[in-house]
Amino acid sequence: MAARKAKGFRPSLPVVLTLAEVRRENEQMVTLLFQVPEAREAAARGLDLGAFVPGRFFMLWIPRLDEKPYALSHVGPDGLSVSVHKRGPFSTRLGELEPGARVGFRGPLGRGFWDFERFAGSERVGLIGGGCGTAVLAPLAERLPRATLVQGANTAGRVLFRDRFAGQVIFTDDGSAGRKGFPTEWLDERLAAGALDMVYTCGPEAMTAAIASTCLRAGVACQVSLERYMKCGVGVCGQCECDGRLVCLDGPTFSAEELAQMPSFGRARRDKTGRRIDLAMVTPCPAEPRKPPAPQSL
Repeated sequence: MAARKAKGFRPSLPVVLTLAEVRRENEQMVTLLFQVPEAREAAARGLDLGAFVPGRFFMLWIPRLDEKPYALSHVGPDGLSVSVHKRGPFSTRLGELEPGARVGFRGPLGRGFWDFERFAGSERVGLIGGGCGTAVLAPLAERLPRATLVQGANTAGRVLFRDRFAGQVIFTDDGSAGRKGFPTEWLDERLAAGALDMVYTCGPEAMTAAIASTCLRAGVACQVSLERYMKCGVGVCGQCECDGRLVCLDGPTFSAEELAQMPSFGRARRDKTGRRIDLAMVTPCPAEPRKPPAPQSL
């Protein structure tokens, strides 16, 4: 598959930032807050924070280890944050860093959420996150203060940003926090009431596929931040290819209409070796909620 060049992309080296603070979010995740240079200086060094919109990602580099993609969970005058769930060697090392550690950032990359500015004053917007996906939606929640943030988790000890977003709606598998059940139940209720104009979502693919399918049938706009295994982040390796689209360039955010033309969505993905695997056979991230009922075809 021929690689496509990202619009406006220019080769760059990682810009090294200093870890200022580590915050424990729940029993499995930490948030790392990094100091950032002045905007003009950062841009001159290749870190264009002015180009960041929620949903775009950065390649994070740990010297002598690896480079991996991460979305920001916060960006502001106090710095930028990345929320980390320890899974493999890279995330484990990242999550164990202490203040003063230095990490390279390259980006922002990919396509984030779009047209959200027109919903800044609207209450008819749902931000639906599952497990780690809630961190991707967090900067969007900051920009859409009247939207409703809904998240799902296995249990109370895995709820993310409980104090940061006081008005969020929480679902847990065991009912130990918020409502017992799935975020898709909230979506069904709001759609039945005709109370939504827009939905943004990120999380386990079975959940986001169900949300995209439901919104498409209801005629409500929906954007999904899709996770695929990435190596380069700039469309060279083709590792994240999904039905002819490169998630790192064409996404990671897609509309429900675009996903309806991608038959692998909600059904299959490729692992680090490039092998196609059935999502029904994949054990979900321990921080993510159980899979909701299988979605109907888009």
